[in-house]
Parts: sequence; structure tokens; C-alpha cells
Amino acid sequence: MKTYAEYITLPSDGILSLKPPSINFEEAAVLPYGGIMALTLLRDKVDLQPGQKILINGASGGIGSATVQLAKSKFEANVTGVCGTSRLEFVKSLGADHVIDYTKEDFTESGETYDIVFGGLGRTSFSKIKNSLNPNGRYVLTSFKMRQVGQMLRTKLFGNKKVNCVVLPEKREDLREVAKLIEEGKLKAYIDKSFPFKQMAEAHRYVEDGHHKGHEVITLDQ
Repeated sequence: MKTYAEYITLPSDGILSLKPPSINFEEAAVLPYGGIMALTLLRDKVDLQPGQKILINGASGGIGSATVQLAKSKFEANVTGVCGTSRLEFVKSLGADHVIDYTKEDFTESGETYDIVFGGLGRTSFSKIKNSLNPNGRYVLTSFKMRQVGQMLRTKLFGNKKVNCVVLPEKREDLREVAKLIEEGKLKAYIDKSFPFKQMAEAHRYVEDGHHKGHEVITLDQ
């Protein structure tokens, strides 16, 4: 993804879009990846419908925060976000109808069921997730290993509850749709902290500690 490069080259028909005038360059740097992933997930992979129940595990991260916003603002779903204690109010501010503190409650043991469970990194096994899915419900992952791919293939053939592994597509029209959603106020950037380039290692430690909200940005010296 060349995330540490100041400049990259792209083909003229590559994933390009004008920066919406309502956002700055830091916001423009963080919104596309999570925005495109959330849009692809909700629109193409699960065809989220108004009123459907979706649980988003990791709701305070970059992809999770975009998914919460679009699930509510664009798709009008009933949204539950899962995060740590210090980020509950942040996830509520994104538009979540309900929030669950994973340090105090295991959502797979609550008895509540959902049409979609977005697992992000796939840290919860499908055997546990199944109890939280409605009939024909889906467990969706954006980061996965061969085990989850195997589960996806098996559930495609057997049973009503499915595992979906999402790979980010490269479509210019999706980036332009994200830009439109930004202009409509349906998707916003939440930058938790900015680090100068020379503090790259500190930025990594901050993210890996697991207490960040939304996005972190690396700024380059002018």
C-alpha cells in the first residue's frame, strides 16, 4: 500500500478522486481506505437493508468507525458497536444505537442475535459467533487467515449462517462515492493523534497499545 511514501505513481485510470473541499489533507489521507472498505462491505458483500441489525466488533478503529457511520447514516441499520471502556462515548458519537464494553461483556453470551456480525480481525471464532447470528446471518471479516477462508468455503456449501472474507477492491467509482458521502456529511474523519515522521516508531507503539480512537496520522516535514 506504500503507506510510508510521500509520493507514488498511479496510472491515469487508477483510483483517483479530487479531495472534497470540506476536508483537509490529513482527513483526506485517512478516509479512503476505511470508507471504501465499509462501503464495499455494507453495499456489496452483505447488502445491508434499513432496520437490519449489525454488530461491529472493533467499532472504534479506522475501518470500524467508518462502518458504524455508514451503517447508520447511509444504510439506516440498527447498529451495535463493540469497543473498550474508554471509547464507548466515541462510538456512540459515531451513530451507534447500542454499545458493548468488551471488557465487561461477551456479546456472544448475551443471547442477542444479529443479521450481520462484522469481525474485523476475526479474533472471535465462528463457532462462538454462530450463537449471535440470526438464521441466514453472516460473519464478515476484513483480515483473515486460511482457517477463515476454509470456513467461508464450507459455509458457502453447508448451512444458512455464512462466513464472508472481504478483500478491498480497487474501483475509482467507489472512491468517488466515498467523496460524495463525505460532502453529504455521512462520513467523517476522526483523527485521534498526529505524529511527525520522525516519531513513526512512537506512532506504531501508540496504535499497538490498543487505546487509539479512529485514525492516527503521520505528518511530513514541510
